[in-house]
Parts: sequence; C-alpha cells; structure tokens
Amino acid sequence: MSDFTDRRSVLGLLARSPAELLAERFAALNETPPFTWLRRPETGMVMLRARIGGDGAQFNLGEMTLTRCALRLSGGAVGVGAVRGRSVRQAEVIALCDALLQQAETAPRVQKEVIAPLASAEQARHTLRAAEVAASRVDFFTLVRGED
Repeated sequence: MSDFTDRRSVLGLLARSPAELLAERFAALNETPPFTWLRRPETGMVMLRARIGGDGAQFNLGEMTLTRCALRLSGGAVGVGAVRGRSVRQAEVIALCDALLQQAETAPRVQKEVIAPLASAEQARHTLRAAEVAASRVDFFTLVRGED
C-alpha cells in the first residue's frame, strides 16, 4: 500500500475514492468546520495530454470533465479539491479534508477516520481487480511438432 502522508498522494486518494465512500467517511468525523470560499465549486473541461511510449511527442488525448474548488478554514488553512466529473459535493469534501489535514489538531483524526479507511478500500479494489485479471489469464505457448 502506498504511503499517504504527503499532500499530493492524499489528494489523489481522495479524488480516486468513490463519492459515496468519501462522503460516508467524512460524515464519520461529525464535523464540518466553518469556512469561506476562495473559489466556489466550478465544473469545466480539461485537455488530457499523452505521450506514445512515455517519452514520445505529446498529443491531445481528449477532454475530461473536472470539478474544482478552494476554501479557507477559519484557522487559516487553505484546502483545494478537484475531482473527475461533476460532483460539486465531492470536490468540497476533498477540499475540506485537505484543509483539515493541514491543521495539527485535526490532522491525526482525519488520517485515522478518513484517509486510512479510503486507502484500505483502494487496496482491496486493486487486489480484487488483480484476482479478476489473473483468473482470466491465458498462457500462450508454442507446440513443437518434432519434425526436422
């Protein structure tokens, strides 16, 4: 399992988590601190860029819908949230978790009650997917007919 201690990996985990599970884990905190919007949730399109072979010339792969927002807690911590799709609430919850993780008094609780369960759920999804792929694996081999 990845180490979800740096901000980038935590934001990635929050964005990849199913919206229902994220909302459930955030609700377990029983706390929505007062905040002010720096950027209200907005939905738009982003261009996805790719490279052939990982090091070839870049090309435009296509567009994706993205919802993002930024907020400031009353204590001064700034949180950002971005998620694929149009889920305004999910982007808001991500931003709230991000801001709460930056405060020493709330970070351990958010790590324990939100981040750790989401990381475990993601690991379980990966394990299940790996088992499904392994079950459908086909081993190809070459038969030698023994003719010279």
